[in-house]
Formats: sequence, C-alpha cells, structure tokens
Amino acid sequence: MIQNPVSEKLSVVVPVYNEEENVGLLVSRIENALAGKFFEIILVDDGSTDLTRQEIKKLNNPKVALVELKKNYGQSLALAAGIDYASGDYIITMDGDLQNDPDDVLMMYNKAKSEDWDVVTGIRQKRQDNLVRTFPSKIANWIIRKTTKLDIKDHGCALKVFNRETAKSLNLYGEMHRYITLLAFLNGARITEVNVKHHQRQFGKSKYGLGRTTKVVNDLILLLFQRKYLQRPIHLFGNIGALSFTIGGLILLYLIIVKIGFGEDIGNRPLLILGIMLLFVGVQFFTTGIIIDLQMRTYFESQQKRPYNIRKIFIGETETQKAVRYNN
Repeated sequence: MIQNPVSEKLSVVVPVYNEEENVGLLVSRIENALAGKFFEIILVDDGSTDLTRQEIKKLNNPKVALVELKKNYGQSLALAAGIDYASGDYIITMDGDLQNDPDDVLMMYNKAKSEDWDVVTGIRQKRQDNLVRTFPSKIANWIIRKTTKLDIKDHGCALKVFNRETAKSLNLYGEMHRYITLLAFLNGARITEVNVKHHQRQFGKSKYGLGRTTKVVNDLILLLFQRKYLQRPIHLFGNIGALSFTIGGLILLYLIIVKIGFGEDIGNRPLLILGIMLLFVGVQFFTTGIIIDLQMRTYFESQQKRPYNIRKIFIGETETQKAVRYNN
C-alpha cells in the first residue's frame, strides 16, 4: 500500500553561516512553499559570528529547529549534523542564501515519490553566480561525467530531495557536500535531475573563493579512488608498489652482473642507492596507503564517531541545554 503523502514528514536541512538577513525570509518562503504539508525546518548554524542564531530564535517557530555547532566546521559537516537530526521520510537540502527557490521543493518531492527516485537533484537555470564560482564547478562536473557513469549536469546545486534511507547513509566530511550526489550514487542510489530556479544573492556575501578549489579537487580525487579501488585498494597500491619493486630489482640485478661479471666496484654508485630505495618504496606502497585508509574508516564509521559537536538545540520556545555529542 502506498503511504498517503500528506502523512509523510519532510525535513528541510539548511546550513547557515552569517546569514542574519536571510534566515527570516528563508523560513517564511519555505513555510509558504510547503503549506499543507507535515514538515520541519532544520537550520544548522555553522559557527556564525553575526546575529544569525539570535534571528532564528526570534522566529519562535515550533517548526524550526536550530542546531548550533560549537565552531565553524564547514558546510559538509553542517549538512551531516542536520541530516543526523532530521526525522522526516524525505530530507531536502538547500543553501541558506535565498539563491535556491523553496517553490521548487514540492515539485522535486512529488517526482521522487511518484517515480520512486532515491535522489532528485536540481539543475540551476540561468545561474546567478560569477566566474569564480561557475568555472571550477563546470570543470568538476565534466570530470565526474567522464570518469564515472553518473551523467549529472550540476553537482553543485544544493537543492536536493533524498529519501530518508539514502540521506542517512551518507558520510560527509571535507568538501564532500559538493559531491553529495556522487556519494549517493556510489551507495547505489537511483538519481534523476530537474530544472530549478536560481536567484541572485540579495543579502550577505558568498563564502566561496578560489582558495577552496584545491580542496574540492582533492575530495574529487578521493571519491574517484573510492569508486574504483575502495573494495580492492591493493589493485592501485599493489600496481605502483610492484612497478617500483620491479625497477629497483632490475637495477640491483644489473649492478650484481656488473660486480660479478666485470669485477667493477659498485659500492659508490648512486644507482645502488636508487635501486635499494625503490625496493623499499615498493613495499611501502603495498602497506601505507591501505593502513591509513582503514584507520580513517575505523575512526569515523566502526566506532560511530561524528566529526562535530553540537552545543545545543533550540526549537521554538524550548532550548535544549544539554549538548548532544556524537563523538563521545
């Protein structure tokens, strides 16, 4: 039996950082867009230094939960905190700068529900961003399309609708929020995309700069590695190690022939040091990368540790003073 959509709960997760002028308008627009639906709005304050938290509390809205992080962890961990707190059957993510349009949410939710998609992601039409933001995004989108089977045009669009299971299975850290669709795809999610509106930022200023481009590229390389070698890392490290070990072995074999066959002195040759070094490097490639990757996964997953701390949660007039700590 198909569940009545009216009874399903929607969770809208919005990371905010220094958005004091936007949060009130954002909440009002989300409420108008979801009128008649059962929903919650989760605003995750990522260590704002302005009056963002105070403005959210002034709303005194029982449908709005403020998840206040202890410091600025970055958008990925803010999203992770909001998704962990969310209780909805479908979880919607969006930016807090009013560039995403809440009026697109119901259209995306209905598509996910009626067509049984795990993720519905937006394609920003007439994107209202400058070249500093659009150029790296286009490069990343092109690389992902060429290196994976995921043909998504706009990975950078924050407006997405997930079913609960897909959202809760994501492991976000670093700058992974930019590839959240790819993460879901690697977990086996069924994904589609729809055109959505995109608006010019009216208040505040963008937190994105060219300095974050290298972080984005590094996380993309990590994701591509995980896609191809996560279950068989020895195929990557083993091949590199075998190549290094083979070259080192050939060098030493050559020097042995020179020493035994021609009686030449090889003790002072730099080639001897290179050969020995390549042997050791080959062995290290077999072990070091695998050990580091396993340690990281053990820390964040096997022990169920979360890389953030929540100071308190505020819902309407009720403020939870007890900190919710996920890495205790």
